[in-house]
Amino acid sequence: MQSYTYLLIDIGCILVPFAASFYPKHRFFNDWKPFFIANGIVGLFFLLWDAYFTSKGIWGFNADYLTGLYIFNLPLEEVLFFVCIPYACVFTYFALKYLAEKNPLGRYQRILTIILIFVLLGLGVLYSDRWYTGMTFLLTATYLIFRLIRRTNLAYHYLAYFLILPFFFISNGILTGSLLDAPIVWYNDEEIIGIRLFTIPVEDTIYGLLLIVLNIDLYEFLRKRFLLQQS
Repeated sequence: MQSYTYLLIDIGCILVPFAASFYPKHRFFNDWKPFFIANGIVGLFFLLWDAYFTSKGIWGFNADYLTGLYIFNLPLEEVLFFVCIPYACVFTYFALKYLAEKNPLGRYQRILTIILIFVLLGLGVLYSDRWYTGMTFLLTATYLIFRLIRRTNLAYHYLAYFLILPFFFISNGILTGSLLDAPIVWYNDEEIIGIRLFTIPVEDTIYGLLLIVLNIDLYEFLRKRFLLQQS
């Protein structure tokens, strides 16, 4: 059973959002086409990043908690991670657009973006010698600058992110060693700041934010394109 731990985490993250996708009033499964195309594009970028960092020993995986199936140098479970987590997050975003008509972050999303940009740029430059920290912080800051210039309203992106954070701490906490004898995913301490939220490197919270925002933005772009083609 231990060898299925990571796989069970993936399934646990997507199970409820997948089932709720068939809710008759707001059917997320009708948006599967734009989501899966967007997810495939974004996922490829992250998988290449993941494979490179794995090959350099920046992070790695504990075989005791894996099924033993690999795609190149990545465990199957890690590949599924980049489908299951974005699915859960984009579904949450989709649901919030209906459930939270008055977004409490609407008035603050721009200043939040500006604060994130300055903090991430500063830390990214300061720790540019640490691959995970520097690359994650600087890439996220760059993308947020792009969205700020484009005047993109990120209120629902942030709301979805904050809503899934408790589940992030549970799932990612287990992946990084909480409740287990050893972490499923380990990190090279020389490539991170060293600040951890419980067992989770702080970099993971920003990595997750970039993953979510990119999936949402490309999903929204493609969804609107498909709607225009149908009209």
